[in-house]
Amino acid sequence: MPGDNSKGAEEDVVIIGAGAAGIAAARRLQAIRPDLSILLLEAGDRFGGRAWTVGLADADIALDLGCGWLHGARTNAWTAIAGEVGLTVDRTPAPWNDGGRRLQRDDAEAHAAREAIGAYFERLESHEGNDAAMVDMLEPGNPWNGQIRAIGTYITGAELERSSVVDYNRYDPGPGPDWRVREGYGTLVSLYGKPVRAKLGTEVTRIDHRHAGRIGIETNQGVLSARAVLVTVSTNVLAAGKIAFDPPLPDKIEAAARLPLGLADKLFLRLANQEALPADTHMLGSASRGATGTYQLRPFGAPVVEAYFAGNLAHDLEGQGREAAFSFAGDELEAHFGADIRKELSVAAMSAWAATPHIGGSYSYAEPGASDLRGRLAAPHDERIFFAGEACSKSRYSTAHGAYETGVAAADLIAGSFSQNP
Repeated sequence: MPGDNSKGAEEDVVIIGAGAAGIAAARRLQAIRPDLSILLLEAGDRFGGRAWTVGLADADIALDLGCGWLHGARTNAWTAIAGEVGLTVDRTPAPWNDGGRRLQRDDAEAHAAREAIGAYFERLESHEGNDAAMVDMLEPGNPWNGQIRAIGTYITGAELERSSVVDYNRYDPGPGPDWRVREGYGTLVSLYGKPVRAKLGTEVTRIDHRHAGRIGIETNQGVLSARAVLVTVSTNVLAAGKIAFDPPLPDKIEAAARLPLGLADKLFLRLANQEALPADTHMLGSASRGATGTYQLRPFGAPVVEAYFAGNLAHDLEGQGREAAFSFAGDELEAHFGADIRKELSVAAMSAWAATPHIGGSYSYAEPGASDLRGRLAAPHDERIFFAGEACSKSRYSTAHGAYETGVAAADLIAGSFSQNP
């Protein structure tokens, strides 16, 4: 019977969502409260959430369709976990770190572009007073605004008109360079979740917290109940009302709606002759327009090109499909390397995060004026319903280690609530 909390299996803690936050919370609770029964529910068919690694036949490389870089790697929790589970952290400098390789001109125009970009980000970082949209910091008529728009869109996954200056300034991934996991970030997150008791293909549709005591959780696989529930689904899933709360939690839904997921999609191209392009080198598709891709040439030296599209461009290409994305990337690479490069390329894999069920995007950004809502989203409700995920992190949002940290923090709050109410 819907709403009857006495029916179904009984757990101490039910965690909804097997991404970085949900897995981190489950592992933390296992360590500090081994007496509790913990069940992880995942609507999809795999662990990892927005961390997702796929293999490439006949090539020694793992392709990360989602997060791929250990940002702030020296203090990023996943760096140490990679060693614990037997994976390899590759310390090759990222293109944007000191020592990284970037394919760019070194003429007067390139210098002017770098100065304009640097000045824009200085204006962002020195902004005081009320929040504003990142577009407001552009200089009207600046010839490099297209390139600035492209970079800003990669950062937030959304156009500058929709993105908060205050939230940008609060972003802090932590000290240290950006490294990669050779076997894939998705592989890392998934492996870390292996010791957790979980049910895949289990979509939560309703959380009934009308009564004191146990909480009812309705799913497509039946009803269960728990003393505490941790919700780690994406903001787009929450905002769309795909999980109904009874009674409703309008503050949570509003916060999620104003912290939506931007979009960043990846297109991986196989390279027939790997000597046709330089290894582990980064380049921007166009220096003049915002709707452009950024390209990682031969990551790990492999015969692959990783194309990265964000914002409206990513939505357009995802909607049109692989051939359109391949044609767009081919045009941009041809402009740099000549017509013959196109013959060397073929599609290996492509993400489609906007259309991915139970996720609906890539990483959260704050609308102007909404940055403080990250704290509202993260706050527990009634010491029984808890929230975690990258969007709940005030400074490490959009990252897998930000998600991890919010999961651990939520687990500690849950454990504390049980200590007070044994």
